[in-house]
Amino acid sequence: MDIIKHIINDTLEFYRWSLTIADKRVEKWPLMDSPLPTLAISSSYLLFLWLGPKFMQGREPLQLRKTLILYNFSMLVLNLFIFKELFLAARAANYSYICQPVDYSDDPNEVRVAAALWWYFISKGVEYLDTVFFILRKKFNQISFLHVYHHCTMFTLWWIGIKWVAGGQSFFGAHMNAAIHVLMYLYYGLAAFGPKIQKYLWWKKYLTIIQMIQFHVTIGHTALSLYSDCPFPKWMHWCLIGYALTFIILFGNFYYQTYRHQPRPETTAKPGKALHNGASNGALSSSNGKTDEKPAAGESSRRRRKGRAKRD
Repeated sequence: MDIIKHIINDTLEFYRWSLTIADKRVEKWPLMDSPLPTLAISSSYLLFLWLGPKFMQGREPLQLRKTLILYNFSMLVLNLFIFKELFLAARAANYSYICQPVDYSDDPNEVRVAAALWWYFISKGVEYLDTVFFILRKKFNQISFLHVYHHCTMFTLWWIGIKWVAGGQSFFGAHMNAAIHVLMYLYYGLAAFGPKIQKYLWWKKYLTIIQMIQFHVTIGHTALSLYSDCPFPKWMHWCLIGYALTFIILFGNFYYQTYRHQPRPETTAKPGKALHNGASNGALSSSNGKTDEKPAAGESSRRRRKGRAKRD
């Protein structure tokens, strides 16, 4: 018990010390005074992951088409706003894309960068609704480990980013990710209109490729900062590299399983299955717009009998 008490006391002491070097500009902003609200929201998310499917069991899935259209295009606008604010504020502050230390001053451009990063953090909390809508629509197959890991860790860990490094190098990853999310929510917003639009959305896999490129760029950019001894917290650099590596592994596995490792179908897919695949992937399963034209079983049988009769 004494060991546990010592560990708890040391942890609390470390946390109190870390607050002395936190960004004073953000401490009064919503959710930033304490980590408890963020942890409570993330814990509620995990609790809903467990209770939501139980609640929906035996109930009809909700359609939510209008809600999804509104939600996805609202997220598109939010990410476009974040991208625009980070771009303009970083440009006005003469940010370097190679090495940019954190400026904790009250310079208007620096505060604007910090505010845009705070909105980015908030957007990751709003994105928990992605999972909520999956559960209400009973799309349980969409809730993979990658999905949950991505959503839960991004919101929780970005609280740390805003609390201690709301500026400097932090703008680079958020800037790039916001741009990618504009494309992603455009895709999902269009897909929510239904099959008439979904058949034109052939570019979903390229979103996954862009996301994987993003993680490689993040690692390269962070490694360059370490190599050049950029005056940005080293602990944040190493944590970012490790975090990006987990995404490369998980997204790489998702891409392989979804787009590469597909068993050859033995029979022609049934229309119902093709429609289900189109609804979940945003494109019809027939990528070239053609289907296998095979004669029906009865027609094949008649042809074989006629052939035998002619030979006889």
